[in-house]
Amino acid sequence: MKLNQLKLDNSYVRELPADPDAHNGSRQIYAASYSRIHPTPVKSPQLLACSAETAALLGLDESECHTRHFAEVFGGNALLPAMQPYAACYGGHQFGHWAGQLGDGRAINLGEVINPHGQRWTLQLKGAGRTPYSRGADGRAVLRSSVREFLCSEAMHHLGIPTTRALSLVATGDGVLRDMFYDGRPQIEPGAIVCRVAPSFTRFGNFELFAHRGDRHTLRLLADYTIRHDFPELLAADATPTSETYLAWFREIVRRTAEMIVHWMRVGFVHGVMNTDNMSILGLTIDYGPYGWLEGYDPHWTPNTTDAQGRRYCFGSQPQIGEWNLVRLANALRPLVGATEPLQEALLAYQHDYDQAYDGIMVAKLGLKNHQGHSDDVLIEAMHSMLSLTETDYILFFRALADLPDGHDDETLLNIISPAWYAPHEVQNEVRHGILDWLHAYLKRRSQDGRDTAKRRAAMHAVNPKYVLRNYLAQQAIDRAENGDTSMISELLNLLRQPYADQPDNEHYAAKRPEWARVKAGCSMLSCSS
Repeated sequence: MKLNQLKLDNSYVRELPADPDAHNGSRQIYAASYSRIHPTPVKSPQLLACSAETAALLGLDESECHTRHFAEVFGGNALLPAMQPYAACYGGHQFGHWAGQLGDGRAINLGEVINPHGQRWTLQLKGAGRTPYSRGADGRAVLRSSVREFLCSEAMHHLGIPTTRALSLVATGDGVLRDMFYDGRPQIEPGAIVCRVAPSFTRFGNFELFAHRGDRHTLRLLADYTIRHDFPELLAADATPTSETYLAWFREIVRRTAEMIVHWMRVGFVHGVMNTDNMSILGLTIDYGPYGWLEGYDPHWTPNTTDAQGRRYCFGSQPQIGEWNLVRLANALRPLVGATEPLQEALLAYQHDYDQAYDGIMVAKLGLKNHQGHSDDVLIEAMHSMLSLTETDYILFFRALADLPDGHDDETLLNIISPAWYAPHEVQNEVRHGILDWLHAYLKRRSQDGRDTAKRRAAMHAVNPKYVLRNYLAQQAIDRAENGDTSMISELLNLLRQPYADQPDNEHYAAKRPEWARVKAGCSMLSCSS
């Protein structure tokens, strides 16, 4: 399908209340779900990368992505005739504190594509200029953050993790002033725009803002719209949502959120900024800022320099933060449900859903057929303690574990695991004994499972990725792109389409983080500056 043949709709604009003021200045906006705003044109939009899979979701021919018209539209310089762009109004809790009105400060929704299968996909430009929610900022995004968002959106999809998608990465030809290190020395960086794609970009914070303001009318309008379009299975055609509908809806959000975070834990992903305005109502991973993957296993690690002191959003705390955020959403939806107790009961299901899914995914990572209760809990807990004995690469450890043979001597076992260690010279005495104790306990449990070796290895490889978007790889691609070479963006995009496959020609991308990457900017922890 050609770009101009896309079937566009604007249900969000049509069915929800608009900001009556057309002024683009930063301000508080009441009783409105969005503000109409056009992208700000850029100097010289140029396509750097596109996702063939995401284009296919829209029914768009990939060849269209390489046309000049495509770069103009998704660089913010042109609109398709039916597009009615807008920025959404929402609030949120940031680092545990109510932040008030936030909104799409540098995101502009172009409209909704109805693909040939009848599915609705919202197109959103990130970095397309100021909106009424920009709060004094410029509404732009830099190349480094845009490369990271584009690649990670697609990488997460191919890992099997619920996520927003990315259609395109477009360089703007304009410079953007940013203080990357927050040290008072801002620099001009190349600008870029990512087109993000999702059924919707509605967040917990959309509902929080209206509830916090006591605006039950707009709260109900948004909830009803969201249920009709994104959760139609909960409502019969032409029916009006009731308190039971809202409760069933919240239960589904609880389930999806637990499922999403279990997947994060499975692959060692750390979001970095789990504020409620960064939580999708659809249970999708959204807003790829200072994210990262565990390299040396550390449940207290955060990729976010802003979170370095409190570590609120560290790897090990993500399940608890998911629940905390759901409590905030429950408070926002209480006026619709009409009572607290049913929402509390629904929240209790979060821990059950999470624990059940987590138990299942952890035994799958270990190549076991099913979870055997307390004894497996002890084995898994002991594994986490063992991984902390010496700095151990989370991704490489589980891939190596699949190759662990039965009945071999200790040195053979250690040699198979050792490529995952960052400091192999530390593996002596008590550390060595602790690792071997766990390996023998694991092999004993594995032998009781009675699974065929080849089937076990294949099953482990299906849940334990070999390739993830390590921060140092993303930064290498960024460095090259800033110097005019975008080839590594394409290489990584292709690599991450098959994260579970061995890919013999790409072994160098499966290596653990090099020592130089510990201290190089962008290769470990990152700021929110983008």
